[in-house]
Amino acid sequence: MKNVVVKLPGTSSGIVLYTTHYDTVRIPNFVGADDGGSGTGTMLELARLFCARKNSLNVWIVFFDGEEAQGNWTDGASVQWKGNNNTFGSREMAARMALSGDLKRVKAMILADMIGPPNVRIKRDTNSTPWLTDFIWATASQLGYKNNFADENFPVTGDDHFSFIRRGVAGCDLIDFSVPYWHTTQDTLDKIDPESLAVVGTVLAETLPRFEKKFR
Repeated sequence: MKNVVVKLPGTSSGIVLYTTHYDTVRIPNFVGADDGGSGTGTMLELARLFCARKNSLNVWIVFFDGEEAQGNWTDGASVQWKGNNNTFGSREMAARMALSGDLKRVKAMILADMIGPPNVRIKRDTNSTPWLTDFIWATASQLGYKNNFADENFPVTGDDHFSFIRRGVAGCDLIDFSVPYWHTTQDTLDKIDPESLAVVGTVLAETLPRFEKKFR
């Protein structure tokens, strides 16, 4: 497994992590256009946008490997998510950053996972860091995307953001779990709406200057 990390230098010491996972679950004929192609595509576009600006914060755009539960599954119902058979990439990166001292510099970690369905509707993950969730939802609201970032709660019980939250880093998971095709062979490119990717991408892009103002 290999994480892919894009590091854009800033003028201060703080780091903001914009992250996703690029691996897919091992199910025969599974494509994974939404899980995790949607986040991967969005992060590629964020990299293009953020490379073109002068950043005061260090921006790390991260593509995690090994998020999915490891095993050769027959279908979605057979997938077994256990305590230690998933989120390999994020756990490894968080541990390495703790050893290097970089983890103390991280101001926030945002995870984009399954953000591509038409009329994307992301609920507040009750296990994400409250102030960071409020920060992102306020940004979305001010941009006119209150319908896409719903003021409803939903508990995410396992994802890459926990690898950092457990180590004291503020983390937030953006995920639309309402889709019927999760972990099925129907998770194909025709399910992905470019407008949904644009909505989430626009909100994420706008958080950076707001983070820079908050942490200057």
